Parts: sequence; structure tokens; C-alpha cells
Amino acid sequence: MERILFGDNQFFAVNHISDEKSRAQSIRFKDDESIIQTLDVARAAGSNTFMCTTHDRIGNICDMMRANPAKYGDYQVFPCMPYAHKYANAVTELGIAGTLKQYVPGNFIGSLFKGGVAYLSKDYLSIMELLIDAEMKMFKGIKTPVIFLQNVVTDLLLGLGMIDILVAFHKYVQKKYDAEAGFITMNMPMLLDKLEAAGIENPIICSSINLAGFRMSGGKEKYEEILRTRKVRAIAMQVLGGGAINPKDAIEYVCGLPNIESILFGASSKGNITQTINYINEFDKKRAS
Repeated sequence: MERILFGDNQFFAVNHISDEKSRAQSIRFKDDESIIQTLDVARAAGSNTFMCTTHDRIGNICDMMRANPAKYGDYQVFPCMPYAHKYANAVTELGIAGTLKQYVPGNFIGSLFKGGVAYLSKDYLSIMELLIDAEMKMFKGIKTPVIFLQNVVTDLLLGLGMIDILVAFHKYVQKKYDAEAGFITMNMPMLLDKLEAAGIENPIICSSINLAGFRMSGGKEKYEEILRTRKVRAIAMQVLGGGAINPKDAIEYVCGLPNIESILFGASSKGNITQTINYINEFDKKRAS
């Protein structure tokens, strides 16, 4: 994985601190061209990997990348699935049966309605595989070396003790897409324990890691201990604490931690993108010297 990953929250009006900023971002990125232009700014500044949800509009961005292989042939995308709002909205509009028909391909639907809930319970791993395939269609022909499970699902399964599904996700993306599985979580300590116990060594885990302890379940000190003593490929997200931490202090803290393989951030403006990447490079160089 590359050191610097560029995220997509700003493109879809996700701001953890300010509703006003969310509205402004929604207006700014109302067309797909504005998104691709911002990705180009991040690429020029030194980030060649886009970590994104499977929002419907990402399909349009992938189309634009496929249409220009000379420019984006070496560009990497890390899909994060599922995009929960997409399914929630579909259930509201189409109902459960209609949502399944829209997103799950093949003869599965006929078998489902013949077997009902019993079939659903029996074959949930196959359903998961079909949903992964449905989400991955938009990324055909694009480099996707790591495929992530979103924290809304990771942490639900973690809480329910359904680690077998996390293991199945890990195995399926490796077998079908020749990719590594990544897991986004709000509880890295617990997830790492469970994945290791299930036989997944040195997993890729993306979690909140920041100076303020923002959304770090178990506390900042526990995360620092894990990074010092455990084997994990950690990706730090929400490094600015949702915007509550001074950027320079935030990046200096994260870059000073051991075992942080990548740093994920999102920004709207060229100035903020360039500043963040410059800070990462600056503090990485200081740490190495």
C-alpha cells in the first residue's frame, strides 16, 4: 500500500464537525468533473491511490478513468463496501424483494423465494459473495489491490461474534479478485484480536487514529500499545479528529507512531490537499533521519 491515501468523504457531503461545510461540499461536487479534477490535484501532489465507497457516482468516475488509460493506467482504487445508504434507500423505494432483484444477479432470487427465510439463513455466505460481485462491477479494468469492508458491517459482525463472515470476505476477495481484504473499524483492538484468533495474520485494518482520541474505542493509549507491539498493517483515518485538531500537530502525531503503513485523508481544496501531503512527507523525513 502507498503511504498516502486520498478519501472521498468530501465528495458526498460527509463532514464530522460542520453541517454548513457539508452543504457547501454538496454544492461544490454536484458534478462528476469536479470530483475527477480534485483527484488529479491529489495525484499531482503525491497520492496515487483513491480509497472510496461504492456510491453510485463512483461508477461515473471509474468510467472517466477507463476512458483515459494513458493518464490513469497506474492509478489505484481501494473500494469500500457496502455503501449502506444505497441499500437503505433502495429498501425504502423498492422494498426488500425489489432491492434483492436490483442488486443480486443470477438465479438466486428464484431460489430465495422458493426456499424463503430458511434458504436465506442457509446460504448467507453465497449472498455475501454475490453482493461483493455486484459492488465490484463498477471497478472492472481498474487496479483494486485492496478491497475494504465498511465499519458499519465490520463492527456489526464483530459485535455479533460472526467472525466467520469476516474470514469469508477475506478469502473471497483474495480468490475472486486477487486482492487483499481490508477492514474498516471503530475498534481496532478487538478486531485485531478476533482476526488473529481466526487465523488472519498481519491484517489490513483502517481505523481512527489521532491525537485527540476521536472515535478510538478502547482509548488512544491502547492503540499506541498495539502499534508498538502487534503485527498489523494499520491505516490511520480521521487523523484530524473530524477537523478539531491543528493539521500540523495532527500529522506530526500520526507520522511519529510506529507501524502506520498508510494515512488516509480527504480534503476539498488544492491548498489543504497540498499542505497535508507536504506535512506527511516532512514528518516522515524527520522520523527517518
